[in-house]
Amino acid sequence: MFTLAEVASLNDIQPTYRILKPWWDVFMDYLAVVMLMVAIFAGTMQLTKDQVVCLPVLPSPVNSKAHAPPGNVDVTTDIPKTEAATDQDGRATNDISFGTSAVTPDIPLRATYPRTDPTVPNQEAKKEKKDPTGRKTNLDFQQYVFINQMCYHLALPWYSKYFPYLALIHTIILMVSSNFWFKYPKTCSKVEHFVSILGKCFESPWTTKALSETACEDSEENKQRITGAQTLPKHVSTSSDEGSPSASTPMIQKSGFKFSAEKPVIEVPSMTILDKKDGEQAKALFEKVRKFRAHVEDSDLIYKLYVVQTVIKTAKFIFILCYTANFVNAISFEHVCKPKVEHLTGYEVFECTHNMAYMLKKLLISYISIICVYGFICLYTLFWLFRIPLKEYSFEKVREESSFSDIPDVKNDFAFLLHMVDQYDQLYSKRFGVFLSEVSENKLREISLNHEWTFEKLRQHVSRNAQDKQELHLFMLSGVPDAVFDLTDLDVLKLELIPEAKIPAKISQMTNLQELHLCHCPAKVEQTAFSFLRDHLRCLHVKFTDVAEIPAWVYLLKNLRELYLIGNLNSENNKMIGLESLRELRHLKILHVKSNLTKVPSNITDVAPHLTKLVIHNDGTKLLVLNSLKKMMNVAELELQNCELERIPHAIFSLSNLQELDLKSNSIRTIEEIISFQHLKRLTCLKLWHNKIVTIPPSITHVKNLESLYFSNNKLESLPVAVFSLQKLRCLDVSYNNISMIPIEIGLLQNLQHLHITGNKVDVLPKQLFKCVKLRTLNLGQNCITSLPEKIGQLSQLTQLELKGNCLDRLPAQLGQCRLLKKSGLVVEDHLFDTLPLEVKEALNQDINVPFANGI
Repeated sequence: MFTLAEVASLNDIQPTYRILKPWWDVFMDYLAVVMLMVAIFAGTMQLTKDQVVCLPVLPSPVNSKAHAPPGNVDVTTDIPKTEAATDQDGRATNDISFGTSAVTPDIPLRATYPRTDPTVPNQEAKKEKKDPTGRKTNLDFQQYVFINQMCYHLALPWYSKYFPYLALIHTIILMVSSNFWFKYPKTCSKVEHFVSILGKCFESPWTTKALSETACEDSEENKQRITGAQTLPKHVSTSSDEGSPSASTPMIQKSGFKFSAEKPVIEVPSMTILDKKDGEQAKALFEKVRKFRAHVEDSDLIYKLYVVQTVIKTAKFIFILCYTANFVNAISFEHVCKPKVEHLTGYEVFECTHNMAYMLKKLLISYISIICVYGFICLYTLFWLFRIPLKEYSFEKVREESSFSDIPDVKNDFAFLLHMVDQYDQLYSKRFGVFLSEVSENKLREISLNHEWTFEKLRQHVSRNAQDKQELHLFMLSGVPDAVFDLTDLDVLKLELIPEAKIPAKISQMTNLQELHLCHCPAKVEQTAFSFLRDHLRCLHVKFTDVAEIPAWVYLLKNLRELYLIGNLNSENNKMIGLESLRELRHLKILHVKSNLTKVPSNITDVAPHLTKLVIHNDGTKLLVLNSLKKMMNVAELELQNCELERIPHAIFSLSNLQELDLKSNSIRTIEEIISFQHLKRLTCLKLWHNKIVTIPPSITHVKNLESLYFSNNKLESLPVAVFSLQKLRCLDVSYNNISMIPIEIGLLQNLQHLHITGNKVDVLPKQLFKCVKLRTLNLGQNCITSLPEKIGQLSQLTQLELKGNCLDRLPAQLGQCRLLKKSGLVVEDHLFDTLPLEVKEALNQDINVPFANGI
């Protein structure tokens, strides 16, 4: 048998879940406990005291002869046969030991005495010994017990027997129905998660601190809400300490968000410093709330389950009320029983009394009354469920009372849970709304960020770049620390992966700042900050994934000199690239675009009059349309890299001011159009490296002003004589080709300073090579050279010599005549270096620590 505590546990829930129990659920829980106690009390009484007492109904006088024994006419006279009959103990069988009397419908129940018979000698003695009373039934004790049990099951209505058990079963079903949504696995996990987050949000000190901060910032807006704040509910505390001198107290009162009555928080009217532990907990709460909202808003299972269990309770109430009301009158004290056991007792009809009838009837009426109250509450619950849309929840009131106007409305199960919490205490949902606001989250990040990144810490991260400028690189922060703008001597600022970057007016203090990098960082700027950047910023790097990430203010920096755009520009919305706004960049000189363009945007010509350098680095996407280049008459440097070009674009030949052309990493196979470069009088540098060029046409000799020629990483097998007619050539790079011989005409290049033949098949160095006495760099590595001529000593200006990867067995001692050559500029195997005379090695080892740009 289960105990009352075990049954009551079905109605018990975790204490933390009580915030999701509105008043009607709590009231119904108490009613269920009362019904449970009634059922258990009735059941206990029935098990211990419930019984039926029955007496036989004696025949009427008319029919007495049919039942009377032979020799007796009057049932009231003595029957000698019966009188003489005795049991084994010598007692008369007509003596009913428990004193019951027979009942007839016509003869009133009275005491009768048997008539005396003079023939019996001991009659007087027996009469004096015992004087029996009542009517004789000829039934013994066992027969009465048998009759009582038979009539309990036959004559008693079933409801009188099973009412306590039915009431217990109904109560248990109602208890289970009331709390099933707390037990069902698919809803229990969500409810448990919600209650856990809600409790942490309510106790978090961030709520009050964040509201204090926003109240200080939005004091003007809050002053306009004075009238609305006077209508706040009385249960919302609007101040933490009476008579507080804090300047922010009036604003907090108007916002209606002073919630921490149990745990008062000391507030500061200015910037509140949140300790690290509280800040981390608050940030974790924002993330939990965000994930929980995304998870719960997808379904309405909790709402539907609550509606279903309410409908079940209502239907249960109607069912219990309907059938129970019919059986109230069936519970009676007197019952007539006809068990059909006349052959065992001699009687056909018995009249019985049920000793628990009055108690059960009163308990049943009490039970019906409780059920009625319970049912009316269920009907009210259904009315509440369908009166308003519980799958939508609006924080409009919170938005009006606070500065967090971005708190979103929620739906489905999330909305339903908040409606349930409001029935407990609206304070919870108001505090919870703070953790749905992006403004609140950004404010928290800002406070935590400034607390962590102090001026001293930022100063430690400042370094000097290759241009000897002071540079600060901030990576994956929640924002830009305020202390950054106190580094007034900073030249370069790099912001990478900072999605909530904001540039305040304080940037105007950074008078040395000229270069800004925004890597996946759509920074927002204040008006004063924009004015400063517009006038002072000279170089801007923007790296993005989508063109929409480029801040709009970038295209309005009228004094910008260099703009680097790295990201996807050639999307389906190609017309919305935004480069049309470049027309405002009136002083732009350098435009660097690294993207996947299929054409040069026509709007790029808006900056053509003043653009001097254009760089387009594609990711392998073929650049098809280049006609826009014809309008860029002032471009001096043009780079089209990795654009899958197969020939030199004809539009390039119209760029009369072009000085340097770089077509690196394309698919160019032939350069017959190179003769057209003769019209580009200012062209001095031609870079056709990393292509598939097989031969250099003789027409290259017409490009007489070339000073640098790059053909590395192609498929050249020889160098035409025409190349060596370029008298102004100072740099020739033919590395990593299939060249097997250096023509003797190379001696004609008297101005040659840098020669790169690394990675070819050259085996002999012509003596004419050493007539190029101005050579400073000579890279001959990874060839098949077997000996280095002694005339190498004629190259007195040589500073770098690469010989590693050849077939040399020794180095000439004449290397010592190259006075500018040091060991750091000599790239050779160690064993070859050891073949040099000692004095040569000593000369090369002098000033060994002097750095060279292309050293070992």
